Amino acid sequence: MRVAIAGAGAVGRSIAGELLENGHEVLLIDKAPTAISVERVPQAEWLLADACEITSLDEAAIQRCNVVIAATGDDKVNLVVSLLAKTEYGVPRVVSRVNNPKNEWLFNESWGVDVAVSTPRLMSALVEEAVSVGDLVRLLRFSHGDANLVELTLPEESALAGTQVGAVQWPQDTSLVTIIRGTRVLTPTREDSLEAGDELLFVAAQSREEQLEDLLSVRRNDAAR
Repeated sequence: MRVAIAGAGAVGRSIAGELLENGHEVLLIDKAPTAISVERVPQAEWLLADACEITSLDEAAIQRCNVVIAATGDDKVNLVVSLLAKTEYGVPRVVSRVNNPKNEWLFNESWGVDVAVSTPRLMSALVEEAVSVGDLVRLLRFSHGDANLVELTLPEESALAGTQVGAVQWPQDTSLVTIIRGTRVLTPTREDSLEAGDELLFVAAQSREEQLEDLLSVRRNDAAR
């Protein structure tokens, strides 16, 4: 897979390193000469250019990329890069960094963004995920389809503890994708039983989140009424 990353700062270089380790081709683009540090990520291609300029993106052959990541520290730049990548070059997957959570509402399909990643929001979500049991935590927002990746740790008192996955009437537009049980990562089947303490990861429509949380957190004595 070929990936172009706009922004060769600490974030962009870190992403590039991870992708290269996984066997992908990576192109780092930055307009600041001081950011071009080939020795830090020598396996990557480097381009000194302004990723907001069509001529630069032509030189980078963005149309050949499977993914474009807008990873600069400027939300305006990231939006422009995302829009150009999607509308002018038809890049299948555009991921954009959100620096200011107040701007998060802009990072959607109207600006060509498939996935928006807000570092402050993600860090906050990870803190919540670490200490919350029975509360739904939103980890990631997907722009297309108005869906989110959400997590809930099943509490001891949940009515669903001991219930098979296939026996649960999940809300519409909701999919259980992973069960984390201790150190194990399980791909759920209909025959798997839910256990108290399981970390459940769902992709769910935002409008269904409250319904999902109510279903998972309901106490046994409440469910029996």
